[in-house]
Order: sequence, then C-alpha cells, then structure tokens
Amino acid sequence: MISHLLLRWRTMLLLLILLSSQSIIIDAKIEQEDERSVTLPKRKVVKPLLDPIPMLPQVTHKVFLDVEIEDGDDSGGRIELGLFGTHAPQLVENFRALCACDQGNGKRTKKPLCYKGSTFHRIITNFMIQGGDFTHHDGTGGETIFGADIVDESFAVKHNRKFLLSSANKGRRNSNASQFFITTVKAQWLDDHHVVFGFVLSGEDVVQAIERQGTNGGKPRQKITVVNSGVLELTAQEKLPIPVAQKIIA
Repeated sequence: MISHLLLRWRTMLLLLILLSSQSIIIDAKIEQEDERSVTLPKRKVVKPLLDPIPMLPQVTHKVFLDVEIEDGDDSGGRIELGLFGTHAPQLVENFRALCACDQGNGKRTKKPLCYKGSTFHRIITNFMIQGGDFTHHDGTGGETIFGADIVDESFAVKHNRKFLLSSANKGRRNSNASQFFITTVKAQWLDDHHVVFGFVLSGEDVVQAIERQGTNGGKPRQKITVVNSGVLELTAQEKLPIPVAQKIIA
C-alpha cells in the first residue's frame, strides 16, 4: 500500500518538474522574441505630400452686365464676369455672344439673342440671383445662339464659394440654354447638376444689392433689368491662373 502511494507521488513529482521546465523554455522564447521585436528597425514616418494649390480654370473672356434696380434703395451698377473658355467652351461662347448681342435673332424664338433688356426674374436670399430669360422674362424661356441646348461640358469646378457664374438648366441633364445664375453662398448641393463656367471679377456689391431684392420664394421685390451688356478686354493680371483660395469668400 505504502509502495503504491510512493510510486504515485514520484510520478506526480516528475510530471510537475517536466511541466515547469517546458514553461521556462516557453518564457525564454517569448523573451527572445520580445527582444528581437524591439531591435527590429521601424519604418520612418513620412509626412504626406500636399496637393498643389488648386487653380480656377483660365479666364479667357471678360463680359459685363449693367443692372438697374427699379424703385429700390440701391440703384444697381456693373457686374464684370470672367469666363472659363477652356473649361466650358460652348457655354462661354454662348454667354459671350448674348452679352455682345452680335448673333442676330434666335432660330427658334426669332427674338434678338441678347441679354440687354432681360431681367433677373428669380432671386432667393442667401442662395443666388438668376437671369437670362430674354424671351419670356419669367424663367420659362430663353435660347442659345446655336438653336439647340448645350450639353453639360464639365462638373469639375464646384459650387464652393460665393459669386460663381453657373448655368441654369431645365431640370435635366444637357439642357443648358441662356439662363444663368450667380451664387451668393456656397452651394455644394448643386455640384454635378449645374456647370460653373465663370465668376464675378468685380461688382460683388451689385450682386449683393440684387440679392437684397430677393425673397424665400424667389419673386423679386423690385424689377431688376439688364440695361446694357458687352465684352471687355482682359488685363494681363486677369489672364493669370488664380488659386482657388484667393477667390474663396465665406
């Protein structure tokens, strides 16, 4: 009986010694791995390269709209616009020609292809001012110098600043004509739906005076008429690329 107990005790003791030795070996391996991991060379953190300052498209044409506000505290004034001819060539040529009034009468409407005498028919405060309907003066008319509508040439320029010139379409793709709008706030929800093709070079105060005649529904408080329009020569400075940051106005 006693010999049997001694045998069991020896067996258990040998088992404990064996397990203990295995644990020491495992701990030693872990320590060695830890030491190796500490001495492994770490990858140097590289500062990410910044993108170059984005540029607005090159201004290729300059036009103006002389605006009169009827019976308002503001008399109106001149808005000068720079157009992105390499970005949206058809929209720019259409807008330039409608400012210059040099294309005769429209193929469809038989009306003079000219912004002179048209109105800003839709003005929404803290959003935009819209014009360009020289046939019906209510947002239902207008025409391009080509007769047919103009396709959406590019959505690359975003509506992320005030005083951008963008094309007002007919609520569907590729339906741009003569109507346009100028933003008075950032309006990114218009991105990929309307084509930006220019911006205000001077006359921001006139745009804001027109905006003050707006309502939430869009009907102007006073009649606002384009009494004259035309084409101007670009200065050497205006031909230079313009960093977007210089034209961001919060």
